[in-house]
Amino acid sequence: MDKELAESGIILIDKPEEWTSHDVVNCIRRRFSIGKVGHCGTLDPIATGLLVIVCGRATKLSAHLTTQDKVYTGSLTLGVETHSEDRTGEVTATADPSGVTEEAVRAACAKFVGAIDQIPPMVSAIKQGGKALYKLARKGQEVEREARRITIHSLEITDIQLPHVSFRVHCSKGTYVRTLCADIGRELGCGAHMRDLRRLASGPFLIGNAYSMDDVKVWTREEFLARMTPLAKVLTDLVGQIRPK
Repeated sequence: MDKELAESGIILIDKPEEWTSHDVVNCIRRRFSIGKVGHCGTLDPIATGLLVIVCGRATKLSAHLTTQDKVYTGSLTLGVETHSEDRTGEVTATADPSGVTEEAVRAACAKFVGAIDQIPPMVSAIKQGGKALYKLARKGQEVEREARRITIHSLEITDIQLPHVSFRVHCSKGTYVRTLCADIGRELGCGAHMRDLRRLASGPFLIGNAYSMDDVKVWTREEFLARMTPLAKVLTDLVGQIRPK
């Protein structure tokens, strides 16, 4: 077996808060001397949870794996809007949410279930005119963005302790959950931002099978490769998913 094939496969990582997805990729590439490492679906630094890491020849599957549905849990805070639509951003507007009822929250959230058009946030990696939106945002620029069609398969409210609302969402590729939170706030008339977010699933991959970065930091290269799902098994599983029943 050649070296690249031996280090080709997938491993699931539970990304900690404050790490970027690129930080995880760099750590694995450098620690285990693997030539090609990528990930399938960026998680913001404040988000935690499942990050699908592809190594070696498995990086060619990244485009396919990124298109799969995602499941998250998270929470939003009513009454405060930020430029990034999450708690790390600068406050741009405030309003009193004390008059918002639980019934109003549930009714507002229900309006976003199904196929909807979502305008991506300025603080995103989407390119417009050849430039990433977040780079324009850093310069204080805001440009008109085209709405993108996404699907919210389900949006379950798990707890309401106003001004905080906790939820679980199953959504399609390309969904910005922080924008969903901001849009819910606008629907309620008081504004909102995303407080926290955790990815539980990406396609068939589940957080329960993920390793922590504390685990990764103590493994040898041999231990890492032993825990990685080999490319051959990944391909077999993918064929099984698309084969007609």
